[in-house]
Amino acid sequence: MRNFYKNVSFGSCSVVGNLFLAPAAGWSDAAFRLICSEQGAGFLYTALVSAEAIVRKSQKTDVLLLRGAPKTTPYAIQLFGAEPETLAAAVAAIAPYRPDAVDLNAGCPAPKVTKTGAGSALMKSPQKIAAAVKAMRRASIQHLGGVPITVKMRSGWDEANLNFVECAKAAEDAGASLICLHPRTRAQGYSGKSRWDYIAALKQELTIPIAGSGDLETPEDAKRMFLQTGCDCVMFARGAFGNPFIFRVTKEYLQTGAYTEPSQKERVHAALKHLDLLCAIYGEKTACLEMRKIFCAYIKGADGAAELRRKIVCATSATGYRQILAPFC
Repeated sequence: MRNFYKNVSFGSCSVVGNLFLAPAAGWSDAAFRLICSEQGAGFLYTALVSAEAIVRKSQKTDVLLLRGAPKTTPYAIQLFGAEPETLAAAVAAIAPYRPDAVDLNAGCPAPKVTKTGAGSALMKSPQKIAAAVKAMRRASIQHLGGVPITVKMRSGWDEANLNFVECAKAAEDAGASLICLHPRTRAQGYSGKSRWDYIAALKQELTIPIAGSGDLETPEDAKRMFLQTGCDCVMFARGAFGNPFIFRVTKEYLQTGAYTEPSQKERVHAALKHLDLLCAIYGEKTACLEMRKIFCAYIKGADGAAELRRKIVCATSATGYRQILAPFC
């Protein structure tokens, strides 16, 4: 049986395994990254963070995305911005966090990001992507010892402008070490199906490693993506929400052809650990509010999930969570 689980290298990064946690707004904070690391994620991305906010030293940005980043597993900080000079300044400013790579967000479809010319708006101009990568690469060499610059992008602005190959080549020529393609357009948002054949096409055009993203919900999905696209690694986003076990079971499936789903008890224990980590980062009040959404993802589809959700939305303390969940521990 062919084993698709393997190590991958890009730039100065040598990663154990090829199962990555994607940058995901509202999820990829230090707490969730640590949980995913323990479950076997080989590389971790922060959620997108504003280069402008980093340069201005926003305390909210520091707490939300950067503080407490685990160093047991290599990780990248993902930046969004439209101006090369600001992106370069942000790369210099994050040096104390010692990221193993820095990612340029060229894929976010949110209007509040694209209206500034950042995110997937960068796809309108391969030259702008190239200028951003060059500036970030220079700053990385000067301030971070030359850690690699990676780029996560969409297939294009809309169906009339599918320029992902041109944009990816521009990024590679400018010094990017890895490209991740989420093969939906900006216009699609997160609707419809992602076009994995675009990932396969991009793999044929570039010499640097390619990561695939989009519609990865199960271990079987990951194997199909490797088979159909030839990509070097896969990035789990929504498939990991409330399910950090996806990394462990996917590794098991890729290596053996079978896997064991986590038990309900295991899910509850992981959720409580997630809560404890959030409390340490945000404080108990904020953590308990944030955990309501997260916990619902952990127990999705479980027996008695509806009743548990009804109780959890009333929990206001870590002790309250534990009292509600005691029968499942």
